[in-house]
Amino acid sequence: MARTEQHGEREGFEVDRRRLLLVVAAVIAALGVALVFVYARGADSRAADKYDAVEVLTASQEIQPGESLDDAIDSGKVKLTYVAEAQLLDGATDETDKLDGDVALVTIYPGEQLVPIKFGGEDEVKAASVLPIPKGKLAISISVEDDARVGEFIQAGAEVAIIITRPKDSNDPIESRILLERVTVLADGLKTNIDSGDDEEGITDADIERLITVAVTQREAEKVRFAERAGDLSIGLLNDASKVERDGGVTLENLFK
Repeated sequence: MARTEQHGEREGFEVDRRRLLLVVAAVIAALGVALVFVYARGADSRAADKYDAVEVLTASQEIQPGESLDDAIDSGKVKLTYVAEAQLLDGATDETDKLDGDVALVTIYPGEQLVPIKFGGEDEVKAASVLPIPKGKLAISISVEDDARVGEFIQAGAEVAIIITRPKDSNDPIESRILLERVTVLADGLKTNIDSGDDEEGITDADIERLITVAVTQREAEKVRFAERAGDLSIGLLNDASKVERDGGVTLENLFK
């Protein structure tokens, strides 16, 4: 009987010990979760202290050209973010005062710091976004006949070669050659040779001219303006695989070679 009682006491002790271990394990797990949460909450502050970070306004969503800072803030597209002081851009701040009333001049992507150079008045948006002239170049417009511009495929961003065929008005031997191998189209406009008072019936492609605005260097601009006086200009649409190079061109003597 005593032996049975002792056995029962041992089993009871084992059960109580298991329960105690389970309770201790649950407490430790809960404590671990709490510590992780506290650690995560303080991560930004520790990072700021360690790397001398500062808070600045950044884009949390894409901000479109012409969109005002106020609208972007109301739409939840702007937030405060810690940035290492060494990565701080000129003019970046945690206040909106400097940008009040301004609109984005260019597309601002998520994560970008909001700096004054990317904002301005509404009248500046068109020049900054519609006609983005590459650094170091200028924009010029050249006139080509409609049937010499690859139909409707020429759009902003396309790359073209410019070809000259000369002489323009002369009985001298004709030649055709590449003038510029590859330039970028900034805009494609329309212009007709027909006066507004003339009858527009029977107008053909030969009666229509297109103004193609391209980005060129100073030297290339000078070549185009000179070539316009000497001959007729046409353009050829290019892709990344196109191979174009200036050579002796084509004359009547080598036309069939």
